[in-house]
Amino acid sequence: MTPFEFLANRRSSPQLTEPAPSRHEIYEMIRCAMRASDHGLLRPWRFLIIENDARARLGDLFVRAHLAGSTNTPEEYLDKLRMAPLRAPTMVAVIAKLVNHPKVPELEQLLSAGGAAQILLLAAQAKGYGGIWRTGAPAYDHTVTEGLGLSEHERLVAFLYLGTPGKRPEIPEPQADEHILHWIDVHQTSPVSAEVFR
Repeated sequence: MTPFEFLANRRSSPQLTEPAPSRHEIYEMIRCAMRASDHGLLRPWRFLIIENDARARLGDLFVRAHLAGSTNTPEEYLDKLRMAPLRAPTMVAVIAKLVNHPKVPELEQLLSAGGAAQILLLAAQAKGYGGIWRTGAPAYDHTVTEGLGLSEHERLVAFLYLGTPGKRPEIPEPQADEHILHWIDVHQTSPVSAEVFR
């Protein structure tokens, strides 16, 4: 498979099992992620590896956060929250470190951290592993972010679940022509012909 074919066929892996990437392999993936586009060379990110028993503690944190803002929650839902981090043998939380910068707004820093997360997923797949990017309510919950040690100037961008891919769902081939226009001027755009992609 050529590098172009590899990128064109990237997909998420919702079913992940052992073996997980080794600590050394994860560090190599993060080394690739550090090549994300980065205006001002701020390196506006950090990576939190969550593995082994720490995943169960994260599940407990998810439950604690939910109960802080909700009552009478069905036990089945709490169990689902508690088990969520156990859906993969390893997780990496990607955190954006936002700074006040005269030329690099916070949005660009967040996007840069998102780019790093995507490259990390690609690096995992290049090594033969699978991964999936998840967020959900816990990623934006103050109890969770505080429990993970985030400062007030940090944002949790992604929970990346990593492991050996199981069965992947069939996903229709994306139709790129439906998402592209050629800008001509402020009053007119020109759609891309589907023939370009055939």
